[in-house]
Amino acid sequence: MNILKVALLQIAPTGSLEENLAKGIDCCKKAKNIGADIALFPEMYSCGYDIYDRPYDVWKHDAITIDSRFVLTFADLAKCLDMAIGITFLEKCKYGEKNSVVLFDRHGEIKIKYAKVHTCDFGVEKYLAKGDDFYVSELDTAHGPVKVGCMICYDREFPESARILMLKGAEIVLVPNACPMEINRLSQLRARAYENMIGIATCNYPDSVPDCNGHSSAFDGVAYLPELSGSRDSCVLEADASEGIFVSEFDLDMIRKYRKEEVHGNAYRRPKKYDILTDTAKDEVFVRDDYRE
Repeated sequence: MNILKVALLQIAPTGSLEENLAKGIDCCKKAKNIGADIALFPEMYSCGYDIYDRPYDVWKHDAITIDSRFVLTFADLAKCLDMAIGITFLEKCKYGEKNSVVLFDRHGEIKIKYAKVHTCDFGVEKYLAKGDDFYVSELDTAHGPVKVGCMICYDREFPESARILMLKGAEIVLVPNACPMEINRLSQLRARAYENMIGIATCNYPDSVPDCNGHSSAFDGVAYLPELSGSRDSCVLEADASEGIFVSEFDLDMIRKYRKEEVHGNAYRRPKKYDILTDTAKDEVFVRDDYRE
């Protein structure tokens, strides 16, 4: 079997950028020692997603640039460990701050730089600049090339996010997260994996972090196998609430064979019938005063 291992670093922040860096380095080393091909951090790990209950004028100073020592250290570490790393941070950019993830490949090169598109504008994320697009890149791994995409937390709640990533060729989608992963949100991830025939790996904070509860998860999107009379559970990992490093395994050969033979994804879509999906008009029931274009 051709198994891709994604380590979900379900870890609590420490309270400072430098301590988060040191803890992150240590956890990546531990992930490598247990065979991970990719290590993924929870959402906005650089500051521990500590943007609630503090004024914007205070937490915006926690933002760091993509060429900061914090971020570039993980580029060097990825190369040193021969392991891809998805590091998350509050990004300082020209037009404000973004909720970002950078995926370094095992050679320390940037393969994806993604900023959250669906910011939670009904809350404090209204101060964040939104991402512009969804990206997929071919990641060189010990198992050969794998097409990987990223989305962040609330992006999960929009079917379009994962669908776009699938249409761009993603086989595995990495999802940094920071919220309670209860049955409905887990069901969303299961559905995104199922309907697009993709693997989805989500990394959350443990329950020691306010408004989080662990339960990092992985779904491989494979619902049917010839040797089974019915459908199978596509969940290949669901962590408990505690702090830890949880390794999810994706059988790439099985996923790829399934994608070639089954009926979901882009096999039988009717895109010419979907014009309304890009219509910006809204029924009044969905109008919100805090909505941003």
